[in-house]
Amino acid sequence: MPGAYPLEKYLFTDADFDTMNWHDCPIHSFSFNDDDELLLDIDYMFEWVKPKKNSKYYKFWIAPCTLIFENVREVEFELDGGQPIIDFIQRENPQATIAAEYLGREFEYDWDMVMVNGEMTFKSAGFKQYVRQAPILIREQKLGLKTRGGICFDRLSFPEKNQEPGIKS
Repeated sequence: MPGAYPLEKYLFTDADFDTMNWHDCPIHSFSFNDDDELLLDIDYMFEWVKPKKNSKYYKFWIAPCTLIFENVREVEFELDGGQPIIDFIQRENPQATIAAEYLGREFEYDWDMVMVNGEMTFKSAGFKQYVRQAPILIREQKLGLKTRGGICFDRLSFPEKNQEPGIKS
């Protein structure tokens, strides 16, 4: 088993959308700020590791991340209770953004974040996802609050915090 997950980068953007998968990622908290941003504190699963022959349990390479959607508007949100867990995020309907000069982006999209217990739809020009800690290998599909450092919306990636990658069984 490898000693550290081979993380290719620490900041992901909407340019990476087609290679990303938020399935089963828990949302620990979300917030809106004065800059028209939607901030989400999530546990992102970088990889599902298949069970070995003598085990029936998957393991997961997971790291706490801050997912920030920019220039968010027309938000509709429904949650049926419990912790939100993302099933998938869909992006469609590219259209000229109303703030192209300010954002430095030509398009915005309709976003649909489908959760196992709800849904959030909104318009946004794009996102940035900051990896706040090195991914760790665990059997659960989410990190405990102590392991992940509590609730956080930091925009610093773990190399900037001088953390080493690791494994936790």
